[in-house]
Amino acid sequence: MVRDGLLVRDVGEQGLLKRLQSFCPAELVGDDGAVLTPSPGRSLVVTSDLLVDGVHFSDQTTQPEDAGWRAAAANLSDLAAMGASPLGITVGLAVLGTVPVTWVERLYQGMVDCLQLYGTAIVGGDVVRSPVTTIAITAFGEAEPTHIIRRSAARPGDAILVTGIHGASRAGLELLLHPESGQELEPGDRAALIQAHQRPNPRLDVLPLLWQVWAAEGKSQPTLPTSHFPALHLAGMDSSDGLADAIVQICTASGVGARVERSQIPLPPALVAWVGSEKALDWALYGGEDFELVLCLPLEMAQRLVNTLTGAAIVGVITAEPGIVLVDADKSHPEVPLTLERGFQHFESTFER
Repeated sequence: MVRDGLLVRDVGEQGLLKRLQSFCPAELVGDDGAVLTPSPGRSLVVTSDLLVDGVHFSDQTTQPEDAGWRAAAANLSDLAAMGASPLGITVGLAVLGTVPVTWVERLYQGMVDCLQLYGTAIVGGDVVRSPVTTIAITAFGEAEPTHIIRRSAARPGDAILVTGIHGASRAGLELLLHPESGQELEPGDRAALIQAHQRPNPRLDVLPLLWQVWAAEGKSQPTLPTSHFPALHLAGMDSSDGLADAIVQICTASGVGARVERSQIPLPPALVAWVGSEKALDWALYGGEDFELVLCLPLEMAQRLVNTLTGAAIVGVITAEPGIVLVDADKSHPEVPLTLERGFQHFESTFER
């Protein structure tokens, strides 16, 4: 255990790297690169993400362990959105020399706590001096070539499915930034909303259920080699930048439109009771960092998945006509176009992401 008061500059780059190697499998670190061997007939999926102090996390809202958890979860969520199972991550860390070593170790412990739930590990990385603390993660995953999920595969008539509630993370951030707010919330509901922001869960658990549903629909023949599997008709991504962002990104990549039913978007009941349905809906669409999956797939397959996956909901339909619109079946609200401009965009937003 590191003694209190020891700073990064006291141990130096090599000293810090030696300490951080204790968080990694010994057989995978120590060289210039980690060697990972996917199974035969599998595709290697690589994704990377940056988290910056004051932009993605801060001392006001995030303990080091939580910052580490969220950093790992964000990358695992990207793998899940591609249909890939995680193999490992590398971590690049930029810090001031005056940062306490204990802060860094707590950050890495948070990453490990998240990764262990999904059978993966930190397999390497680097540390450098910087005036702003920055975490850069590259995640590696594998998937069957026919199981890769892409944004560009949505087709008219597809159902738009979300794997869980939205708006909880934005609500948790609000409670952390303004602790005096939400006093009417039950303690358990308040804690759940904060937990949704500080320790989101990447939806890797959805993938086995998705492949089971696909098999049940007759889209897969497990007795044949992978090369004989039919291509999966499925589009998707995660909702880390908001539900509206995900739907717009998928539709843009696929050259299609969408109609999204406002009443079908799953919202936390406690959030609706606290801020009202309109603000809760706005946070669900544009708040971001709920890390659910947004999938576009044939209606029958979507209905099977909803019946199998607790919390999932069909929120709309893909259309051949252009335009991505929020609609109201009861006609109580006018149709509203969904847009990227209202979601989080780097260099344009003032609140923490």
